[in-house]
Amino acid sequence: MADLLLEIGVMFAAIAGVGALADRLGQSVIPFYIVSGMLLGEFVLGRVGLPVLGEVFVAESEFIALGAELGIVFLLFFLGLEFNLDRLLDRRTEIGTAGTIDLGINFGAGFVIGWLVFGSFLPAFLIAGIVYISSSAVITKSLIDLGWIANDESEPMLGTLVYEDLFIAVYLAVVSAIVLGSGGVEEAAIDVGVAVAFIVALLLLVYLGTGFFSRLVETDDHESVVLRTVGVLVLIAGAALTLGVSEAVAAFFVGMAFSATDHVHQLEELLEPLRDTFAAVFFFWIGLVTDPLLFGGVAALILLAVLVTTPTKLVSGFLGGRAFGLDTRRSTRVGLGMTTRGEFSLIIATIAIAGAEAGTFDATLAATINAFAVGYVLVMAILGTTLMGYSEPFEKFAVSRLGAGDSERSAPEPGD
Repeated sequence: MADLLLEIGVMFAAIAGVGALADRLGQSVIPFYIVSGMLLGEFVLGRVGLPVLGEVFVAESEFIALGAELGIVFLLFFLGLEFNLDRLLDRRTEIGTAGTIDLGINFGAGFVIGWLVFGSFLPAFLIAGIVYISSSAVITKSLIDLGWIANDESEPMLGTLVYEDLFIAVYLAVVSAIVLGSGGVEEAAIDVGVAVAFIVALLLLVYLGTGFFSRLVETDDHESVVLRTVGVLVLIAGAALTLGVSEAVAAFFVGMAFSATDHVHQLEELLEPLRDTFAAVFFFWIGLVTDPLLFGGVAALILLAVLVTTPTKLVSGFLGGRAFGLDTRRSTRVGLGMTTRGEFSLIIATIAIAGAEAGTFDATLAATINAFAVGYVLVMAILGTTLMGYSEPFEKFAVSRLGAGDSERSAPEPGD
């Protein structure tokens, strides 16, 4: 127990240290958490050792693995809190147009890349999901940090993220059922059917359960609010995982259910520390279980994906901004912001790892896909936040080439 407690202390101290460094450098904390996990894990520190102490490293304990699972759950719960069915329906035409453009261009590009490299459907399907989905967490944080959150460009970005989240909910359910299933077509079909039925049940819960969720958190006792919310969230996520449905999907819909209540702001304030703590553990764990020596084998794939999917996101994001009626400058900002990839891509990679551990997916292929996902996210998280932070030259270039365009609201806004 003493050794375990010491390792957990080292982990949290490292997370705090690299998080402060990332903030000072103006970068996303996600790549820093991942790298710290790799450096302190068995594949780096465990190999080189320390003077006098010898072979010392942070191991993948049950606590860290469970903390990583909770990180996924809380991340997706908070994303669900941002949306409700009424909001989705109000802008369904614009969201549908922008989201479909984004899906067609980027998922298609990812599938082609995966097929050309691996030559089979399932790896290509996983690669397509990894390169398609933008990072809701990183993009939202960047919008707030840059002061863009109240600007016109935030609406198409968040709307497209909603579309992506809804698509990825079904995608994760299907991929989990196939990868974690027994491997037979009939068994996989049954697993997919159960997964879809569970998602339908969650949708009904979101639609009909507002009264229940409101009563659940109608109390001035903050401790009760936290315990009740976490209890429902983790219970449903655990039930989903038992049925072969991604816990991330379940958490997203539970968040949507709570978003229809009048207590969203209170929930965000009370649960934000839990989200940030366990999300940090999740990203640290991703690094911890990743052998950086594998990057050498996927460097060409990472480079290919970056060179192909950065322009595709720029184009689809720009067209999405235009679908919302934005001018060239603001549409360019949308494209720049949507290039960031993050937590969802890593969640998809963890499914491949889980399949390898369960014996239903090739272990070497899972390690390759995981290494690719981690390397790709590292590059795209840094690239995306940098493009957003230094967007002005790109905006001027786009305006000079394409013209200013028209906009419903052209007056300067905060963050301009």
